[in-house]
Amino acid sequence: MTQFVIYDVFTEAPFGGNQLAVIPDATGLPEGDLQRIAREFNFSETTFVYPPENPDHTAKVRIFTPTTEIPFAGHPTIGTAIALRDRGHHGDMVLELGMGPIPCRFNGDMASFTTTASLEQVARPDPALVARALGLSPDQITTQSHAPVQATLGLPFVFAELTDKAALDACQPNVDAIREGATKHPAGLDFAIFAYIRKSSQIDARMFAPLDNIPEDPATGSAAATLAMLLAQTRATPQTLTIIQGEKMGRRSVIHAESDGKSSTISGTAVKTMEGVLVYS
Repeated sequence: MTQFVIYDVFTEAPFGGNQLAVIPDATGLPEGDLQRIAREFNFSETTFVYPPENPDHTAKVRIFTPTTEIPFAGHPTIGTAIALRDRGHHGDMVLELGMGPIPCRFNGDMASFTTTASLEQVARPDPALVARALGLSPDQITTQSHAPVQATLGLPFVFAELTDKAALDACQPNVDAIREGATKHPAGLDFAIFAYIRKSSQIDARMFAPLDNIPEDPATGSAAATLAMLLAQTRATPQTLTIIQGEKMGRRSVIHAESDGKSSTISGTAVKTMEGVLVYS
């Protein structure tokens, strides 16, 4: 029977952070079952681990949301690396993802990965549409650092800086407006929005992707990597950020993000909460 483990990622305590199901050895699973298994777990992502294509690497990792396979995501990368370490893989790793090999390192219980993917600014959605998608008024979006922008390092998000914590707490996604945004600006995710406020080096954030069966995400490492690079480039200075996410969901997450404008590094911890076997077959 095929084993699975469940980790809470970007937290040091169980039942915080972002849940991740990891299948440490997916070689015996039929291809057609992968999406169904991810939908059954119904976490924002599930990872399936295979032997690496390059023998110098640690593993090949495929990442599925409840609705689709994606090439890259942050908390699955951190969580899978920690799960493999817990199963006896020692030292640094290279994980083969859909966007290419990603180096992963460890500092005690903290795992980190670095991406050197180029930042792509895909679109500049109308701020009024973004505000409506978040259930806010246009004056609750600030353009001091940047206007709302759809950007990606492998997984696209719409980034919107809000005026204050009250605006962030007030977000109530409007699915009709998000669907309109997805039609106007199609991308790998359907107008997923990363809304945030900044106070010095701390970012408070929320991420919504309801059309991808993620009403709200408690921790979004790929968006954190993209935001860090976006701010490093727009402000023309390296960024060192602590990103707090998931508080409104009762799943507080802490993501550490750094970027010099050419690469981004994401760091975090994870704890195992459950394990078992797939017995459906």
